[in-house]
Amino acid sequence: MKKLSGDILKSSALSITSSRTKILDIFLSSPTALAHQDIELKCKEKYDRVTIYRTLQTFMEKGIIHTIPSSDNITRYALCNDECIVAGHHHDNHVHFSCDACGKTICLDDTQIPTVKLPIGYHAHEINMIVSGVCKTCK
Repeated sequence: MKKLSGDILKSSALSITSSRTKILDIFLSSPTALAHQDIELKCKEKYDRVTIYRTLQTFMEKGIIHTIPSSDNITRYALCNDECIVAGHHHDNHVHFSCDACGKTICLDDTQIPTVKLPIGYHAHEINMIVSGVCKTCK
């Protein structure tokens, strides 16, 4: 069953506003990660940059979306799956793929990040894995 933005907002104890609904709908209809600028371009209603930024921050805090770091220093955001937030923290252990040809970034939910054995005394808080190459569409 397809998730609806209103249901996601309600289950996250968020007010249903036009900006939250519209921005969440954009994520729900996008198979790829989105940058702030992508969201601005896709919004027919023109929300100011601050509204979009605050909405993204709120969605991250509630575990609705997560960030994906990139080599071009542009933060991209993607929807979290149902298991993404555990005990108030993102538990987003999957690989992200960045296509060199089309520039799209996607979550590879079925591909796990390999175990990283750290030296004694080191403790990881987060591991990000981005694989770059050419996606199946651009192949």
